[in-house]
Amino acid sequence: MSDGAISQDEIDALLSGVSVDGLNSSGRVGSAPAVHIDVAVLQKFAEELKDSLAENFNKMTSANFTAGNPIVEQLDRDRLLAKLPEVVVNILADFSSGLSGDHLYILAPEFAQKIVGLMNSEDNADLDDMALSVISECVSTHTSDEIQSLEKTGRLSGIACNPPTARNDPKAMIRVPRNQFILFNYPLSLDGQGYTLWEAVSAEVAEQMCNALGGMAAEIPVGGGVLSAADMASVGSMAGGGMQQSMNLGQMGMPMMGQSMGPGVPNVQSLQYPMLQHAVSGGEQGNIGLIMDVFMEMTVELGRTKKQIKDILGMGEGTIIELDKLAGEPVDILVNHKPIAKGEVVVIDENFGVRVTEILSSLERVTELH
Repeated sequence: MSDGAISQDEIDALLSGVSVDGLNSSGRVGSAPAVHIDVAVLQKFAEELKDSLAENFNKMTSANFTAGNPIVEQLDRDRLLAKLPEVVVNILADFSSGLSGDHLYILAPEFAQKIVGLMNSEDNADLDDMALSVISECVSTHTSDEIQSLEKTGRLSGIACNPPTARNDPKAMIRVPRNQFILFNYPLSLDGQGYTLWEAVSAEVAEQMCNALGGMAAEIPVGGGVLSAADMASVGSMAGGGMQQSMNLGQMGMPMMGQSMGPGVPNVQSLQYPMLQHAVSGGEQGNIGLIMDVFMEMTVELGRTKKQIKDILGMGEGTIIELDKLAGEPVDILVNHKPIAKGEVVVIDENFGVRVTEILSSLERVTELH
């Protein structure tokens, strides 16, 4: 790239979420270090969460979604794109603490429109910024359930995600984890119509999740070779014969566990696991300090109403507009047009002010959007 031009390989890498620095000298994406993922453990994890996923959608939409059996698979970018429609709604919510790595939700536009339409009581809802914010809040409830389940294992703590960022893009433009990654396929149905929520996590995140859930790695290095999960099961069944069998083998001159069995035969030994300690980098807690002096627009909303165009054009001095708020009802406090709290109007000297009386939860913030 000495002439400042960018090659097609580099363009493909950038679209795949791979930095240009990750390209080797030939312009190709370098291979990632091997990770060990127990897909069966993640499959069980997804099955335990599918009902709560449907319940979350039902609470948010007042509908009656039902969840089918999820499918967990390990795949790459090309195989993912083959599954997707040409345009998708994608929500980035990378893990930033406790777990670290890429995290992405994907929905077909029809599914996203259905959710927004149910929440706003309208058909064919536009997927504008407000609608995308609603979708982000909706899928965030599933992330919360995942985090809660992982932290219950006692092997992970302080798990957090970056604030979700939703976009409506052609599928070729979405940022997916590089190389191989794990895709959770959650099928949902409503009134006979089927939908799918896809959730992609990087291989590194999936491996950390497996470790927290007590999964066995697909391949474990032993004695200089590689012992598969099936081989481990065979070794376990051989060792299950009891103390008497071990003693008989020793008396017969057979080598015991850890002894050499001759040339060409792996030396199988008991696997010793090191003590794991959770360490939190000091930088993880200090990043928010970088944006502390950024200004955001804060608005206090007294109320709303809808009027026909003829009524609006007929307004003049002295016209009274009736709002949807009752006298004495709390006003809404919004940051960047998104509700975060409620309060009561006060007078400070000669200026109006607002006293915060309630901070809204995530579910309440989504409800207040409409």
